[in-house]
Amino acid sequence: MSVPTAAPPRDGFRTFLHVLVNTGAANVTTSFVWFALTFWIYLETRSVLATGVIGGAYMLFISLFSMAFGSLVDRHRKKAVMVWATVVAFIVFVLDAVLFFAVGEDAVGTLAGPWFWLFATSMLAGSVVVQLRGIALSTTVTLLVPEERRANANGLVGTVQGLTFLVTSVFSGLAIGLLGMGPTLVIGTAAMGVTLVHLALVRIPEPQIVQSEGQAGWNDVRIGWRAVRSAPGLLALVLFTTLNNLLGGVYMALMDPYGLTLFSPEMWGVWLAVASTGFMVGGGVIAKFGLGRNPVRTMLVVAAVMGGLGGVFTLREWGWLFVVGMFLWMALMPAVESAEQTVIQKVVPYEKQGRVFGFAMTFEAAAAPVTAFLVAPIAEYLIIPYMETPAARADWAWLLGAGDARGMALIFLVTGALGVLLALGALRTPAYRRISRRYAEAPEQEPPGDDGEAPAPEAGLPGPAPDSVALVSVAAARQGGDHDGSAVTLETAGPTEEARS
Repeated sequence: MSVPTAAPPRDGFRTFLHVLVNTGAANVTTSFVWFALTFWIYLETRSVLATGVIGGAYMLFISLFSMAFGSLVDRHRKKAVMVWATVVAFIVFVLDAVLFFAVGEDAVGTLAGPWFWLFATSMLAGSVVVQLRGIALSTTVTLLVPEERRANANGLVGTVQGLTFLVTSVFSGLAIGLLGMGPTLVIGTAAMGVTLVHLALVRIPEPQIVQSEGQAGWNDVRIGWRAVRSAPGLLALVLFTTLNNLLGGVYMALMDPYGLTLFSPEMWGVWLAVASTGFMVGGGVIAKFGLGRNPVRTMLVVAAVMGGLGGVFTLREWGWLFVVGMFLWMALMPAVESAEQTVIQKVVPYEKQGRVFGFAMTFEAAAAPVTAFLVAPIAEYLIIPYMETPAARADWAWLLGAGDARGMALIFLVTGALGVLLALGALRTPAYRRISRRYAEAPEQEPPGDDGEAPAPEAGLPGPAPDSVALVSVAAARQGGDHDGSAVTLETAGPTEEARS
């Protein structure tokens, strides 16, 4: 049975902007607290291993939950999903603030004690849940924005990500340097509460939940896998992004320690903010001009250039070189992320996009912690001590110069070279040609119309879910009747009466 489609609502782009701004505010708040936690841990311990483990655990949790997040996004109204994620993050921030002030900063700041790990783990959980909003945001681009403007919309997402980096890096550094961790928690909790109130006032027009399968769990992994496999070359695109994120884990593990070696916490926050304006510049360019006729080619070429930059901006221990290099590197990053989103939004049916985004994020997010967990101890126990010996300094001085962080510089150099080889090699593969051709030939994906029917179940798969299945609720109760997306209860809407008839 065919599914009637309709163009996104006339004011859909304006609604998307409201959702984007609110999601940006939630990300700013979460990143503000998370950056502050990372700075605080490094300053308390001076341990690259500690920051690497915390950063790696963050990405590992995202990987573990991304498939479930994608399923939630596909099966429930997008606003309800966003509200639920924001409520959970707000509760976690409140509980962490209570723990911090009840136990005391000295006890929480002791790595060997249980309070530190309880504090960091709960903060990690709240930060990870907010990532659910990122998947929902990607699907609202398809829901609210016409196909010809989706690359531009994804560019705006990159701009907001840059703004997030800018704001959080400055204020996290200043907050930790001037106020401490306790006041930082209070500020973050209050800001998350304001974000929740604003989100309650935003209306996302989504009268019908479209789904062709009714059972969650491992079936969703199979659905995501089949949806990825159904688009020739899409699996290779996910694989490339996964491998690229393996290299990105190096930057995640070492960027803050390297910056804090060059600058004080306050100044590192300021200079990281200056560098992160590159996100805004790069995202703005994409929002204005798009990604060209072939987003996949754009992504691979840009990834190669990023690898080159990542290998050279630490060749000398100069603060200005690191800041300028990071600015250029971050200016190119939105093109890589926007390209993958733009391709998925066109070649994957709308009703499965949440699971495909979740499927991709599962593997892409898993790559970075693997590298971080490997690189952090290798850097701390092998490379950094080796580069501090007189013989190593003499051997590498012609290339890496002199300074206190030449071990990290050597790791950056090798990582950048591998990034260039990976991107240029991908341009030569048949998979690159297949996904490029599929993108060029794929029809425009539109969400169903208000009076459309849910798609028929795929062969061998279960049919639609019951009319209302409460999955997650603060009140832990079922809710029936009409649902405008504003309640915290996440429910699966079955076919409308008109569709049944």
